[in-house]
Amino acid sequence: MAKSKTRKKAVYTPPVRAEKVAVSPRWLVPVMLACWLLGLGWIATYYVTASTGADVPLMTDLGNWNLGIGFTAIIIGVVLSTKWR
Repeated sequence: MAKSKTRKKAVYTPPVRAEKVAVSPRWLVPVMLACWLLGLGWIATYYVTASTGADVPLMTDLGNWNLGIGFTAIIIGVVLSTKWR
């Protein structure tokens, strides 16, 4: 029976690089949480005032744009959460 061929080249092992671990800035988490809470609070306040018929000057003038403002704040919070290390 024929003898199997042995490997002639050594297996390549890439060099180990010592990478510096990225650290998030200190302001990131508080701003991220504030955006989530602000957006959620804005939408909740809009729905509560709209359902009770309360006349809040700024929210009444904006109408359904209140949803856009709230969801934009929430989306900004989500985008900031992707930068968190």
